[in-house]
Amino acid sequence: MSNLSGATEKIRFGKFALVGIAGSVIDFGVFNLLATLLAVDSILASAISFSLAVINNFVLNRIWTFPESRSAPALKQLLQFAIVSLIGLGIRLPLFAWLESQLIPLAGKIHQDLVTATFIGHNVSLALVILVVMLWNFIANRYWTFKMVPIGVTKEQK
Repeated sequence: MSNLSGATEKIRFGKFALVGIAGSVIDFGVFNLLATLLAVDSILASAISFSLAVINNFVLNRIWTFPESRSAPALKQLLQFAIVSLIGLGIRLPLFAWLESQLIPLAGKIHQDLVTATFIGHNVSLALVILVVMLWNFIANRYWTFKMVPIGVTKEQK
């Protein structure tokens, strides 16, 4: 297994993280629209928002983070990315459910009148699980979905 600690891979991880931020904006936005404004169950809202963020992240990672991988079949990569993401969802959902069950009562003790304890608990839980799943997603996608891109080599270096 090659080393991910080189400068090129740190840049790749930074790009992956920026793509993740864009996906998180989608994730948080859709989640809050569904859970807060439309009263959709928070676990279902989390799964839907996650799915939309995954599609966004696949496209941006294929185009920007791993542009060298575009010679590989997109459908195969999307399937691999989706499998990694589904495993990430399997990590995310139980962790999210547990965190919100812990954080909503805690937030109820400290929240201000501007936001509800549920809103605080949902969003802090979502932020924490996004960080955990991002690490899983980067490592799994780097070594499986985008493995055809040599570690430590960029398109410009070829």
